[in-house]
Amino acid sequence: MQRLTEQILAHAEGLPEGTPVAAKSLLHLGNRAAVDQALSRLTERGQLIRAGRGVYLRPITNRFGTRAPSVEQAVEALASQRGEVIVPSGAAAANTLGLTTQVPVRSVYLTSGRSRTMNLGKQVVELRHAPRWQLALAHKPAGQAVRALAWLGPDKAEAALKTLKRKLPPATFSELVAAAPQLPTWLARSVGKAAHG
Repeated sequence: MQRLTEQILAHAEGLPEGTPVAAKSLLHLGNRAAVDQALSRLTERGQLIRAGRGVYLRPITNRFGTRAPSVEQAVEALASQRGEVIVPSGAAAANTLGLTTQVPVRSVYLTSGRSRTMNLGKQVVELRHAPRWQLALAHKPAGQAVRALAWLGPDKAEAALKTLKRKLPPATFSELVAAAPQLPTWLARSVGKAAHG
C-alpha cells in the first residue's frame, strides 16, 4: 500500500496547475491527524506550499526552478473550491480603470468568506471580507467600477463617475446604473447624478 504522503502527492500532481489542495478533501485517504501530518511533511520537503490554514498548493517547476503559482490562479482556484466570491480590491480596480496612478503594494482581494491571509511563497495575499454590495457584479467591468468607487469614497466618487461615463462602454455604464439599488445611499445618489446629469 502506498504511503499517505505519496498518495497525497499523487493526488496534488493530478490537479491542474495552481489548484489548491484542502486537507478536508483528502480525508478519504486517512484520518485528519494523519493527513495533516503528511501535508506538513510534504511542505517541509518543498513538495507543497502551505497557502493558509488547511490549504496547500503544488509549486510550479520549470527549467528555471520552482515557484509558487500566480496569485490570480491561486485566488481563482480557492474561490471555486470554497464557493466564495473573491475579487481584486477597490484600490486595484481603481488603478486598472485609470482612476488612480497608485499601484497597490500588497495583494488584497475582497471575499464573501472570512478575512484571512494566504502565503504564496514569499508573497502574502490578504483576503478581506467585504459587504455583499461590493461583490455585486463580481467579475464584470461594472463590478470593478463599484469596487473602485467604494475605495475612492463619497468625496471623490462623483468626479470618478464622470470619468467612468466617458471611459466605459455604454452597456457597462448602464449595468452600473442598474446596480444602484444594491449600493449604499451615497454611492447610489452619485451614480444617479452621473447617469442623468
